[in-house]
Amino acid sequence: MSAARIQIPMPTASNIHSHVNAIDWPRIAASLHESGWARTGGLLTENECQELRELYVNDALFRSRVVMARHRFGLGEYKYFAYPLPGLVAELRESLYSRLAGVANEWAEKLGSKAEYPASHPEFIKLCHAKGQTRPTPLMLRYESGGYNCLHQDLYGAVYFPLQTVFMLDQTGRDFEGGEFVLVEQRPRAQSAAQVIAPKQGEGVIFTTRWRPVQGTRGHYKVNIRHGVSTVTSGVRHTLGIVYHDAE
Repeated sequence: MSAARIQIPMPTASNIHSHVNAIDWPRIAASLHESGWARTGGLLTENECQELRELYVNDALFRSRVVMARHRFGLGEYKYFAYPLPGLVAELRESLYSRLAGVANEWAEKLGSKAEYPASHPEFIKLCHAKGQTRPTPLMLRYESGGYNCLHQDLYGAVYFPLQTVFMLDQTGRDFEGGEFVLVEQRPRAQSAAQVIAPKQGEGVIFTTRWRPVQGTRGHYKVNIRHGVSTVTSGVRHTLGIVYHDAE
């Protein structure tokens, strides 16, 4: 006899659009242009974080599960959501994209890229699907004590959005210790530089997916950025990852 499927209420997206619009977007854009990452400040409530964490045990919502150690990605696991996305996840993805598309187009112009990012996320997803990238990429990540994530980039095909967002769903010091978010920037002919970020519960970090433009003496040039998670020293850490492009 198969086990009964766990039924968990789906989190709604009632106020997310207005909360996203209320963010200080000039500050976000300035930070992205300056350093390739920015903090949203508190965006999700504690209840919304709890609702999202509780989705993790409902396998019916996900298309795949990855155990990091099997692929030498780190120690922990993550699950990719299936379509249709939970309402809260879908609204975050669409609302944040619409605010970030302008920065993405500025970066493409500075780097001489032919990429053009539509104003709305559904239009961008059409571009992904036209290239055979039809699998959703928003994901939930879970780390227990000792868990970590190696430096990497989330590229799933020829079409990708140059920015992505991760939301902290637990509270540092109460639910876990350690597990800082890490960004490493590799500038040409220079030493790599690391940024270590400890977002608060409900806060998002917007960061570079692959390249960001940096002004040089002869115009802008590409700077490569990878991201990861430092070792969780105790407790359990959950995050929601919002990747705006779909996968092959």
